[in-house]
Amino acid sequence: MFLTCRRRLLDGAGFFLRLDTAMTTPKSGHRDAFFVLNGIEMTTTGPLRKIVIVGGGTAGWMVANALSKVLGKSGPAITLIESEEIGTVGVGEATIPPILAFNALLGINEVEFMKETQATFKLGIEFVDWLRIGHRYFHPFGIYGVDAGAVPFEALWQRSRHLGTPRPLNDFSVCARAAAMGRFMRPAGAGGPLAHLAYAYHFDATLYARFLRKYAEAAGVTRIEGRIAHTSQRPDDGFIEAVTTQDGRRIEADFFIDCSGFHALLIGGVMGAKFEDWNHWLPNDRAVAAPSANMAPPTPFTTSTSRTAGWQWRIPLQHRTGNGYVYSSAHSSDQAAQDLLTTNIAGDLLAEPRVIKFRTGRQRAFWIKNCLALGLASGFMEPLESTSIHLVQAGIARLLEMLPNRSCDPADIRRYNRLMTTEYDSIRDFIILHFHATERRDTQYWRSLANMSIPDTLAERIDIYRHSGRVFRESDDLFSKTSWLAVMDGQGLVPQAYDPLAEGVSPEQAQKHMEHIASVQAAAVKTMPSHHNYIAKYCSTAQ
Repeated sequence: MFLTCRRRLLDGAGFFLRLDTAMTTPKSGHRDAFFVLNGIEMTTTGPLRKIVIVGGGTAGWMVANALSKVLGKSGPAITLIESEEIGTVGVGEATIPPILAFNALLGINEVEFMKETQATFKLGIEFVDWLRIGHRYFHPFGIYGVDAGAVPFEALWQRSRHLGTPRPLNDFSVCARAAAMGRFMRPAGAGGPLAHLAYAYHFDATLYARFLRKYAEAAGVTRIEGRIAHTSQRPDDGFIEAVTTQDGRRIEADFFIDCSGFHALLIGGVMGAKFEDWNHWLPNDRAVAAPSANMAPPTPFTTSTSRTAGWQWRIPLQHRTGNGYVYSSAHSSDQAAQDLLTTNIAGDLLAEPRVIKFRTGRQRAFWIKNCLALGLASGFMEPLESTSIHLVQAGIARLLEMLPNRSCDPADIRRYNRLMTTEYDSIRDFIILHFHATERRDTQYWRSLANMSIPDTLAERIDIYRHSGRVFRESDDLFSKTSWLAVMDGQGLVPQAYDPLAEGVSPEQAQKHMEHIASVQAAAVKTMPSHHNYIAKYCSTAQ
């Protein structure tokens, strides 16, 4: 079976794994399986005989599915160990567009998926009171406008602002326009404005993990119920050789994937990975979450509202609304946080608020010897830009790129750790931008964030934007130029000048170009059905 895993950067997205399959019988007379990555053929029936995943939840079942799908029945046996006694965080219900690629890799039917996870569609995030109280802006998926030949659209828009004739950025985003009008449809019309629609989902994370478990078990993944009591390592090289459950079962494997959540049972507890704490940049360390009854049709966007010591999320699902308040325990007590959240929830509470403690940062090594961490075991950033599930997906994609044999080549390990470090650090910078670039000074929390030092990598981005209006995307960045522009503009950063490339189009031509884009997009969005009606027709759990 040829399995070609091709990495492709999507606009505003991350890795896309494309599967092309065909059967072949080698001259030896038995079937072999291999996949091609960057032109290199790698056997899947070689040294790795068994992979053990410690921990379930979204991360555990995502990697179980990906490995079973790509490696097939001729690959190593895959076993997942989890305990019903250990709860999952289960609040990461908002996603970003790469999730579509992951579901497509598994062959998941979107309608079935949405019904079973109570999902709604997501076109972006609305930020309320972040620049100042009373101000709001929208971070859309997709793109802004259309380039004028070799001249980037954002260069033309920045010049129009410099000349005092700007239109709001949202006028040039079909996703922002559709979100504002409560409309949705899948991308349509190659070359037309609706072809630029990009979307993700809001879903119940617990139901998603359950849905993935069903898929994985059907594909041959073995699930073991139990808690890990002991881990055995080879005395000669420190590789993990087995884990033992509390009831005495010993499970051996060649490769172990740690999805044990904040406990980081294997990568931290056994392999000794050091955690890099980012509390000095991102001081929020708690969240209080509570679901509520829907009071209106679900919106096709997430809402993030800044509060006195943090920010509040609102995630609309088909059957309820997810709510939470992410805050700094140095600036708010747990009780005050619960009171603030419940005061600002519309609709009856469906469960008592629960407090979740967390530490923001990442492991300094995600892969050590024959142990690799995914999900919360590898690191955590508050869900401001819905990146948690993407980071799992990115880790899986790179694991498939560098799938080891039993010896776990140190060169692959170094490369994996370097790439994932870059991924985490880039997202970290994007999150910090929201807190640092603000006019809010009304509480000690916001004053401290505005005055804090920031990473050099973020400072460089801000300096470039302030001097020229340019936004850029490094080759492996998750967030697109659209994302950086949306947040920099939304958070009140104003460039002193504009990109000289704008001079390639006269101001008069540029104005006509932008007016045409806005007009065409406005007309196209008016043809879209409402988000509520679209779900009711195609994806409702009531069907």
